[in-house]
Amino acid sequence: MGTQGSPVKSYDYLLKFLLVGDSDVGKGEILESLQDGAAESPYAYSNGIDYKTTTILLDGRRVKLELWDTSGQGRFCTIFRSYSRGAQGILLVYDITNRWSFDGIDRWIKEIDEHAPGVPRILVGNRLHLAFKRQVPTEQARAYAEKNCMTFFEVSPLCNFNVTESFTELSRIVLMRHGMEKIWRPNRGEVRPVGPPGPET
Repeated sequence: MGTQGSPVKSYDYLLKFLLVGDSDVGKGEILESLQDGAAESPYAYSNGIDYKTTTILLDGRRVKLELWDTSGQGRFCTIFRSYSRGAQGILLVYDITNRWSFDGIDRWIKEIDEHAPGVPRILVGNRLHLAFKRQVPTEQARAYAEKNCMTFFEVSPLCNFNVTESFTELSRIVLMRHGMEKIWRPNRGEVRPVGPPGPET
């Protein structure tokens, strides 16, 4: 009796995260370091949008992440505004060896406050393996994060340090804000993001 049941989902929650920050801060390096991720997406464009999925474990549950790098160049601001719809978490990324990229976080926060208000965010200092070239002191970045109500991580994709931890913590923040137990449903426990929108017309 071969009745075909519903396919078993490979995850319990589905979350959409954006990686934002100036160009050349290493957002692509962070995505590439996720070895278990898939890069294929019907929504990815050829104009600088990077996309990857990965699955992490959080308190024994599988959380599938859709990760979108909206690039850091000014001409992509309208793309950020489009992709920010439905985002449930945002990673603000700067390069610890580039002071200018850290100073630019203020501008990205203003962009987020305008187009994705209330979305949980964390601050990520990338390229910790280049700490000998550091231009942004850890203490200053941590104080900045606290002032703006953000969790703070320094990461190194090259050394596989704190990358997964940063995604896991942001997932925890998002799910706890939504009420993890409230939204959990046996066999249907997922938080669905709004489908990735196309470019605004």
